[in-house]
Amino acid sequence: MVGAHNNPLANPPGLSLPSVLRLGLFQGCLGCLAVIFAGLLNRVMISELGLPGLLVGGALAFEQIVAPARVWFGQISDAHPIAGRHRLPYIWLGTALFCGLAVLSVPLIFHVASVLREGSSAAPMAIAALCGLFAAYGLAVSLATTPYLALVIDRTTEKERPRAVGLIWCLLTVGIVVGAIAIGLSLRGLDGVTDPAVLRRVLLGFMGRVVLVVLTLTVVATLGMEPRWRRAGHVSPPSVATVSSEREDGPTLRQAWSLITSSRQVLVFFTFLVLFTLGLFLQDPILESYGAEVFGMPIAATASLNAVWGIGTLIGLLLAGLWLVPRLGKLSAARLGCQLIAASLALLVVAGFIGRVPVLQGVLFLFGLAAGIGTNSALVLMLDLTLPQAAGTFVGLWGLGQALSRAMGKVLGGGLLDAGRLLQERWLPQVSTALPAFALVLGVETLVALTAWLMLSRLNPRQFREDAGRSLNRVLAVELG
Repeated sequence: MVGAHNNPLANPPGLSLPSVLRLGLFQGCLGCLAVIFAGLLNRVMISELGLPGLLVGGALAFEQIVAPARVWFGQISDAHPIAGRHRLPYIWLGTALFCGLAVLSVPLIFHVASVLREGSSAAPMAIAALCGLFAAYGLAVSLATTPYLALVIDRTTEKERPRAVGLIWCLLTVGIVVGAIAIGLSLRGLDGVTDPAVLRRVLLGFMGRVVLVVLTLTVVATLGMEPRWRRAGHVSPPSVATVSSEREDGPTLRQAWSLITSSRQVLVFFTFLVLFTLGLFLQDPILESYGAEVFGMPIAATASLNAVWGIGTLIGLLLAGLWLVPRLGKLSAARLGCQLIAASLALLVVAGFIGRVPVLQGVLFLFGLAAGIGTNSALVLMLDLTLPQAAGTFVGLWGLGQALSRAMGKVLGGGLLDAGRLLQERWLPQVSTALPAFALVLGVETLVALTAWLMLSRLNPRQFREDAGRSLNRVLAVELG
């Protein structure tokens, strides 16, 4: 494979602002689908169909558990072009697959609920099929998104890349808001409906319309964005795989794990990222059910909670990037983000005692604001602590840690809700509201966010770079020896 210096896009022409926004439509589509899977289907499975929270969270976690496949898909995209293109065929194939699986998820969810309700011996097979579908959905998303992010890198210069990534990240949040609004408008007729047959028919039609829009916007977003690569001389786009193959000092996966475990400061930051992600997403599988069971909100109304949260997150991202991080510094802004997240989670419990929907919406806006501030600060801090000579290794491991912690969040969130229900039945049978069970989840999440804040107090950026640099040299020296 020819190196980047022989590549026509070694110095990419860059993308105009309209082109970046067009490319970001794909991320917006992913945000829209995330609302449906993480919010709408969660709520229907737990509150309308009565599935155990642990089962729902565990099944949805399989979407994140398969995250390590991203590395493999990236390598395939780099090494095996289709019709002269390394990115677009994989993006389109992955999108077609996850859209098809999204439609199939609706009848399968209702089938699993029916099997469990009847106590059929086919229940284990049905549960396995549900977990398998979400794993396949995660693989399809990875197949599409990994080449997509590589395409963004291929088409942007180093100078304009931060702006492009920032805009695309914002469009992901915009997609979450748009998806929540679409759910609220399209499913308004389901208010008070509990008949599974009616729910299934309406949700299946809604999902079908959504995936048609997603497929169309994906083509609009990406068509013409990748040039046709010349086969002569095996010219390929600049990529992590290309660079790594030419670098004798590029760490292998085994070396990467040795690098992570050989430095206390690296472990501290890795632990912080895991805890920070848990502190953001532990409530993910139960939030809409919280609105349904504690505040009495119908399906369309609970979907609007994601819009409120998304708007707060978008404002928080912009506020941190434009003002807080430059003013306070990366580390201080990240600490502030953790504190605000913990405070807003505690307020979510207080909102349950008050029981008024406007209060819940206001607190969720604050939670989104805190999440945006924390996410921006943690992301900038992560990039600042990433060693240039091992950038792919560090960013890959950070991303993997976050994906696996999101999977843990889905499992633990659902499991804690089930545990809270059991404890409430045993110790608080006289309490008619479901608040204590949800308060357990939110209380644990508050403690996790505070623990992430405490981990940051043990982080020394200067010491991190020194330790990580020495560890990298030591690991490579051992490997060469």
